[in-house]
Amino acid sequence: MDTTPSVGSNPLRYNLGIRGAILLASSSADISTTLLFAQSHGIDFAICGGGHSTSGASSSLGGIVIDLSSMRSAHVDPWSRTITAQGGCLWADVDAAAGEHGLATVGGTINHTGIGGLTLGGGYGWLSGLYGLVIDNLISVDMILADGCSVTASATENEDLFWAIRGAGQSFGVATSFTYRAFEQPNPVFAGTLVFTPDKIPQVLSFANNSIEAGHGQSACMLGFAVAPPPVSAPIFTCSLFFNGPEDQAKTFFKPLLDLEPIMNSVAMIPYSSVNGMFNKVAEHGGRKSTKGGAFAAPIRSEFLQSLFERFNSFVTEVPDAEKSLLLMEFFSPDKICEADNRAMAFANRDYYNNILAGPQWNDEANDGKCREWARDIIAMVHKEMEACKIDGRISPKMEGVGTYGNYEGNDMGFGVKGRTVFGANYERLIELKKKWDPKNAFSKGHLLAPQFDAWHGGNPVVV
Repeated sequence: MDTTPSVGSNPLRYNLGIRGAILLASSSADISTTLLFAQSHGIDFAICGGGHSTSGASSSLGGIVIDLSSMRSAHVDPWSRTITAQGGCLWADVDAAAGEHGLATVGGTINHTGIGGLTLGGGYGWLSGLYGLVIDNLISVDMILADGCSVTASATENEDLFWAIRGAGQSFGVATSFTYRAFEQPNPVFAGTLVFTPDKIPQVLSFANNSIEAGHGQSACMLGFAVAPPPVSAPIFTCSLFFNGPEDQAKTFFKPLLDLEPIMNSVAMIPYSSVNGMFNKVAEHGGRKSTKGGAFAAPIRSEFLQSLFERFNSFVTEVPDAEKSLLLMEFFSPDKICEADNRAMAFANRDYYNNILAGPQWNDEANDGKCREWARDIIAMVHKEMEACKIDGRISPKMEGVGTYGNYEGNDMGFGVKGRTVFGANYERLIELKKKWDPKNAFSKGHLLAPQFDAWHGGNPVVV
């Protein structure tokens, strides 16, 4: 068998063990040709940007993976304050290019994440308190559709597609270029991580609860549980900080935390272009991973956070193989995010709450069930607490957001959760737009957007 047939100008590199192939695309033409080839021969395909999908959506067992990693050009127009980045860019590429001009935009909190998946699913970041979501600052997208055609979607061109791809973009095509709005960011920021012993949970949580309103979008923090590396090898409590302003103001703002005598302190004034690299080591490529997301409303009860820590501690004790697992809670101001209505675009997770992520990581296949079950159990606890918040009046019982961030939903239900869970009241319109823009359901590895997939002819199979 010839193992290097050509598609466009690039070879298909076969993995002989599973008879799969990887296309290192370098142009829109490469992508278009490969999409048509795969569909005409009934071959499964997947799109891979940064490779951070835990659902399996960016990989294929025996099919073709269209790898965008050779398309990583990022161009900044300092006069219009825009950033145009190819679909294979990582957030490190965008942050660095913008930083050269004293600019920044909202981006992922792990900078080896691909811009494509994070953008098309919504996109939270350290700057969300000031500027909203990534999709709130998305100006236009160039996309290859299932029929091989290239289109541009924006507020003035293919407006219905632009509405759909801001939240559900992975279900409509291959994004080859994004143009973002940028903001002036000439100053460094105060950022880093504090590590505490678990007995400091009440004091740290008290600060975090109050910080959402007190920071006016200028600050943010993340609380987390993790296992310290050897020789400690025990669960620890972390608080990662961000303050977009002068160091003296930042130290005054975070003084209650700094006075708690953390056992580790990496906080410093650093360029914004480096901020999104703070978490890179906790989400490295390789190994077995899953993610599950939920929502919480501040103020969180100290007793509840303590119960989450106890569950985390029990899990990593019972499954030592899962020692790299994480539980993260984002304390970002939702005010700017909530300026847009949940019907303004497909993304429907806007409300006065924040995200929590359960992220088990392990190596042994025998632990698959235990690790995924732990993530489901944690988020079930979070959902139960949210319902209690509605009953006792801490949040409105008429919460409009769906309470599920699609990018935090991993492989718990095949290639994605059911669309109505993620898109709420926008689900029905998405179904109609899916029929218009991808009538054969070729892009089926996102969140499920059809009530009866067996009624759709063609496309890739989906596990429901």
